[in-house]
Amino acid sequence: MQLFYAPEITLPRYTLSEEESKHCIRVLRMGCGDELHITDGRGTMYRCKIVDDNVKRCMVEVIDQQNEFEKLPYELTIGVAPTKNIDRLEWFLEKATEVGISAVYPLLCEHSERKEIKHDREERVITSAVKQSLKAYHPTLHPMTPFRQLAAMPFDGDKYIAHCNSEFGEREYLGRLIKKGGNTLILIGPEGDFSPEEINFALQNGFKAISLGKERLRTETAALVATVVTATINKM
Repeated sequence: MQLFYAPEITLPRYTLSEEESKHCIRVLRMGCGDELHITDGRGTMYRCKIVDDNVKRCMVEVIDQQNEFEKLPYELTIGVAPTKNIDRLEWFLEKATEVGISAVYPLLCEHSERKEIKHDREERVITSAVKQSLKAYHPTLHPMTPFRQLAAMPFDGDKYIAHCNSEFGEREYLGRLIKKGGNTLILIGPEGDFSPEEINFALQNGFKAISLGKERLRTETAALVATVVTATINKM
């Protein structure tokens, strides 16, 4: 199954971008009559047939479509402080997309190692993972967001903050709290953890402190563990 991403797809015929056309015709060596799939990233999977194999303007005709294709039985939003080495954040974005995630908020925290990201580049990482893992839903990547802005934002679901500060008392393991079919927001801090002021602010805004286990995890690992735990609970 060859999957292409086209959020602006039109019916009944659609012309692939020049880049996608070259990949389809030259790299994959597809031609007229061959079938491929296109997703709009919003849950619809289109089965298409090539009707014009122009290397710069490959045209396809939609012959079938499935709505809500393999829709996740839950919603998960991760707020995570981008790592100093951007490759580590991109690793998380790729793997979280494969496992199943709804949205990501890059967080600007007091101890943040990185103050900005290249949004278009990180979007491409997610898009590539969507196509590679045959997903019909493209996770939303929000702009860099100040911690307090996200923590104070209204959210219709369960809100958790993962931190390592023992002064705030016991933290319950995430796996015991996740509700099947729920809508969940989880905050993951930078390498230096959230500041005490940030933790207190989150708790005052309805977040519950959680643990991801006894191991000490790097930022991107913690974010992926939270994603995997949520997905696993929902598939049990």
